[in-house]
Amino acid sequence: MSHAAQAKAQYDLNKLHKRLRRGVGQAIADFGMITEGDKVMVCLSGGKDSYTLLDILINLQQSAPVNFSLIAVNLDQKQPGFPAEVLPRYLDSIGIEYLIVTEDTYSIVKEKIPEGKTTCSLCSRLRRGILYRTAKELGATKIALGHHRDDMLETLFLNMFYGGKLKSMPPKLISDNGEHIVIRPLAYCKEKDIERYAQARQFPIIPCNLCGSQDGLQRQVVKEMLQDWDKRFPGRIETMFQAMQNIVPSHMLDKQLFDFSAITHGMPAEAGLEGDVAFDKASVPAIPVGLTAEQPENELQPLQLS
Repeated sequence: MSHAAQAKAQYDLNKLHKRLRRGVGQAIADFGMITEGDKVMVCLSGGKDSYTLLDILINLQQSAPVNFSLIAVNLDQKQPGFPAEVLPRYLDSIGIEYLIVTEDTYSIVKEKIPEGKTTCSLCSRLRRGILYRTAKELGATKIALGHHRDDMLETLFLNMFYGGKLKSMPPKLISDNGEHIVIRPLAYCKEKDIERYAQARQFPIIPCNLCGSQDGLQRQVVKEMLQDWDKRFPGRIETMFQAMQNIVPSHMLDKQLFDFSAITHGMPAEAGLEGDVAFDKASVPAIPVGLTAEQPENELQPLQLS
């Protein structure tokens, strides 16, 4: 590679790093993910997302306005052929504290789930229980997972299509027993940026052969649908993600979320109602001059939300 090409590659990597760092920093600030004195347990699977998460958090730790510590934790689920030496070698090379937890969840999943059926649900429950236990043993105050913006959108559609719920992955949650706080600092980061960053940084990626390689998974179907939309209608993914942050309860149908029976004549504006403003022309994308019904949808400008 020529000197000019190397300089260009380094420039692009620095630019990408700044974008990811800014996204992580903004998510941490917006949702109060990390506070003074936190011990953050970063769950490292060996995939591109968790490598990127750990890398960005290490970088932020050096200049963050609060002091926090990091410990990387990997769960070795005893999958056949799992390269157990890869993560310890990488973590030793960057000089971070880490723990490898070994639990044979693979055998349990293969025993309980019939051949050909999706293993993700049981595997996820087993993994979550082990990670919660580990966090308690380590005294970790936060558990950081590598889910990103695209994961959140996929989960939204999965719940709509298959679960009948308008629900996604929260950027921050508390476990059912109230003992653990889970954070997703990559909430604002795009998967395509993470993938490019992981390739540029040459992280030693470990594929998941237990569930990630299964064909026909519902999540994979939704992922492909969103990727297709992103190619054919640029801006759609960004607009949908903005929509997740701009919810109008009075214009949905959830009686638990909004008391429709309390609506009466003359209610003040302070009541939080948008009334029929939601249907004004200004709230939808303008149709460019010359657009006809035969022209593709991606010629519409995406809705810009303030």
